[in-house]
Amino acid sequence: MNIIEFIEKYPTEESCKSDFKIQREFEGVKCKNCGSGRHYWLKSKWQWECQICTFRTTLRSGTVMENSKLPLRKWYLAMALMTFSKKGISACEMQRQLGHKRYKPIWLMMHKIRKAMGKRDELYTLNSSGEFDEGYFEKAIPYSVKLKRGRGSKRQVNVAVMAQSTPLEELETGHKSKHVSYFKMKVLSNHKANSINQCIADNIDDKAIVFSDKSKSCVDINDYVEIHVSEKSTPQTTKTSLHWVHIAISNAKRTLLGIYHKIKGKYLQSYLDEFCYKLNRRYFGNRLFERLALALAKSYW
Repeated sequence: MNIIEFIEKYPTEESCKSDFKIQREFEGVKCKNCGSGRHYWLKSKWQWECQICTFRTTLRSGTVMENSKLPLRKWYLAMALMTFSKKGISACEMQRQLGHKRYKPIWLMMHKIRKAMGKRDELYTLNSSGEFDEGYFEKAIPYSVKLKRGRGSKRQVNVAVMAQSTPLEELETGHKSKHVSYFKMKVLSNHKANSINQCIADNIDDKAIVFSDKSKSCVDINDYVEIHVSEKSTPQTTKTSLHWVHIAISNAKRTLLGIYHKIKGKYLQSYLDEFCYKLNRRYFGNRLFERLALALAKSYW
C-alpha cells in the first residue's frame, strides 16, 4: 500500500473505525469482566456486548489506543508513515505531517505503536542456528556530564543482537554462505554473564545452535542451547560466523543516528523494537501496514 492507496481506502474516521473493528474481531475480543470471547456487536454504540455477563467493550479498550484522545485516523496515518519508509520518521516530523498542535501526544502515540511492535515480536523465539553478539549504542548525555568513551563507558548502552541464520553451501562450487531470516535486539541491564544468560533463555530456543565470540559474558550460553560455538573475534569471524549480527548493528546505528541523532537510554529499546519489526518483515512489501494494524488490535494487556 502506498500513500495514494491509503487515502482512497481510509478517507474518513468511520472507515478507519470499521477496519479496526475487523482487525480486533480477527484477533479475538475478550471480555474484561468474565473472560468470555462471545460478543454481540452494538452498531449504534460502536461497542461489543458480552453474551455471558453483558459487559461492554469499546473499540479501543484493551489495546494500545485505550484512553487516547487522538482520532483513530491519526493513529492510522501514523502507522502508515512509520511503515511506508524503510528507515523511519521522527516525532517532530510526524507532528508536522499530521498537523497536530502539541508534540507530546504524537510522541507518546509513536512509542505506543513501537511497544505493540515489540510485543508482537516477543511472541516468537529464534530457532535452528543463529548468531549472537553485543553492540554498543551511544545514548544522550547532558553536555555538563563528562564521561570517558569506549567499551564500558556510561555513554554506551549494551545491546544483545541475535540473528536466525541458516548455513548454505553450493554443491557445484563449494561456496559457503548464510541465509538470515529473523533478528532480535534487547537492551541489557549490565555487561555480566547473568544478563546474557537471561536474554538467551527468553529469546532463543533451547534446541538451537548459537555462534558467538569468546567474550567472558558468553561463557554460560552452552547451558541454555543445544550447541554453543565460540570463536575469537577477528576480521574473518566478522565476515563468516557473525556476519549478519554485525550488519544489523551497523544498520541500526546508522538509522538511529540519521533520524533521531541521540536517544535517551530508557527509550532505546522502543526504537530498536521498531527497527527489528520492520527488518523482520522486509519482504512483506505493501502488507506491512496491514500487519501493524493487526498488531495494534491485539489485546496485550
